[in-house]
Amino acid sequence: MSEFSGHLPGSREYRRLLVGLFFGGVATFAQLYATQAVLPAIADDIGSGPASAALTVSASTLGLAVAVIPWSLVADRVGRVPVMVVGLLAATCLGACTPFAHDIVLLLALRLLEGAALGAVPAVALAYLSEEIAPRHVATAAGSYIAGTTVGGLSGRVVAGWAGELAGWRWGVASVVLLCIVAAVVFIALVPSGRGFVPGRARIERGPSVRRRILTNLRSRRQLALYAQGFLLMGAFVAVYNYLGFHLVGAPFFLAPAVVTLLFLAYLAGTVSSPRAGMLAVRHGRLPVLVGSIGVMASGVALMFVPALPMVIVGLLAFTAGFFGAHAVASGWTPVAAAPDARAQASSLYYLGYYAGSSVFGWLLGWVFAGAGWPAFLAAVLVMCALSLAVAILTLRTPAADGQ
Repeated sequence: MSEFSGHLPGSREYRRLLVGLFFGGVATFAQLYATQAVLPAIADDIGSGPASAALTVSASTLGLAVAVIPWSLVADRVGRVPVMVVGLLAATCLGACTPFAHDIVLLLALRLLEGAALGAVPAVALAYLSEEIAPRHVATAAGSYIAGTTVGGLSGRVVAGWAGELAGWRWGVASVVLLCIVAAVVFIALVPSGRGFVPGRARIERGPSVRRRILTNLRSRRQLALYAQGFLLMGAFVAVYNYLGFHLVGAPFFLAPAVVTLLFLAYLAGTVSSPRAGMLAVRHGRLPVLVGSIGVMASGVALMFVPALPMVIVGLLAFTAGFFGAHAVASGWTPVAAAPDARAQASSLYYLGYYAGSSVFGWLLGWVFAGAGWPAFLAAVLVMCALSLAVAILTLRTPAADGQ
């Protein structure tokens, strides 16, 4: 490792890094969810049916989840920034091909590969931050990156939905690709080369093996507790956004689908809360902010029990803000709490748990909603928040765990 101690707030390189990673988050997550807003149009055009069309989202997230650990290994050999650049460029090329897919099999294959390419950014972005930013300011920088992911997730859905409504789903997806080309160019132009990490075959061969680095993380109670945050909280988050629309189109609300789509604008609450959570973590410590964010999530869920639209909207805003605050803290904490040689694998394992939670609970809680109704569904989400909170308090409360 070099003697480089990290960029400090106020420096030109610090600003370039934060803005660059913000746009890297936009380019990644806009593409990841680009098809979600146009699923009915995809089903009608390709004749695949709703379930098969929905797999275009699952395929991309599955590809990302599977690819994060391999990408982290490549990054150890060639460097963090080159891996993120290659992944974004490959994903954008694959994304540009998806509007030309004329059958569901080809479309799913392209989306799977696109998600795998996109995995390069979340696989190493937070490890890169932990190596390039002075340790005391990593949480703030991580919050800025998470804010970019919220803008990307929102813009991918909204841009595709609006363009798809006017010109069809193919143009909807293509419009997201154009947005991501711009974001990727900004990312490549601004993000500084790594100085706090020395890649290379010789360095890795002298250090712990890949298997040992992964096992070191998996044997750490602290790391497992952080992975549990991603698994449980992301699972709760995706489930609420999956099934809230079904709740609102029925009694007593009877909202039009176009109005329900506007609920994705609640993502903006996460854009605000994620960098704020990072700043608060620097000032007050990571654990209090993580606990407080989970509490805000739970309070939002409680408000959504009330069968009144204003209360549901306020609850959704609180729930979203709390989730992204917790995610910003937990994801930024993960590489800081890991051994220096195992940071990339620690971040990758966090995102593996994060997207596994999305896949498992995004599907499983649908059975609760369909079989027992909205109150039982919300009760299950509250249980997940409570489990996450208990794990955090019991495992992460020591000074050493706070990374300070």
